[in-house]
Amino acid sequence: WTVLSEAPTTFTITVTSEAGENDETVQTTLKFTYREKYPDETPLYEIVSQENLDDNDVMDIIKLLEQQAEENLGMVMIFTLVSAVQEKLNEIVDQIKTRREEEKKQKEREAEEEEKQRFHGTPVTIENFLNWKAKFDAELLEIKRKKMKEEEQAGKNKLSGKQLFEMDHNLDTSDIQFLEEAGNNVEVDESLFQEMDDLELEDEDDDPDYNPVNLDSD
Repeated sequence: WTVLSEAPTTFTITVTSEAGENDETVQTTLKFTYREKYPDETPLYEIVSQENLDDNDVMDIIKLLEQQAEENLGMVMIFTLVSAVQEKLNEIVDQIKTRREEEKKQKEREAEEEEKQRFHGTPVTIENFLNWKAKFDAELLEIKRKKMKEEEQAGKNKLSGKQLFEMDHNLDTSDIQFLEEAGNNVEVDESLFQEMDDLELEDEDDDPDYNPVNLDSD
């Protein structure tokens, strides 16, 4: 403890809990001031500092000091008040351990539930099925619209043979280029080009039955 003044008597006492899980402790520093009629009057008290305590823990300690001071009115009580706070800090350490264990178990339960949910999937009800179907139909309709639009656009962009011919002037010389590239490799059947004198053709004048006047004759 540390004496701050003698008139009035004021001092601080630092109280630390026993080591909890992982050697964790909680701690608080109490400040007391004797009133003129102490111990027939309760001393003034307050918490000037704390470690690892939340606001609810601090409020519980203040209520505990108030209760113990009233119960021990008329008796020297500082040791009793400090001892009560010491026990409270030990309880808080145990509560922290219990709270952490509960949080760990809760996380494990949530993980197990999530795993079950992933394994079993979402139960099908009429409501969520209708919602899914409406969404599915909308997506399917959108796909069909896009496909029809693409096909329509492709039809507009498709060129006729004439358009291709007009756009690509290489097409009008392709046959000539083919012949030029073939060179001497082009084979020609000379029998198709016999002299006209060698062909046996009948002259209309040589036909005895020919009568240019009589069109109905043989």
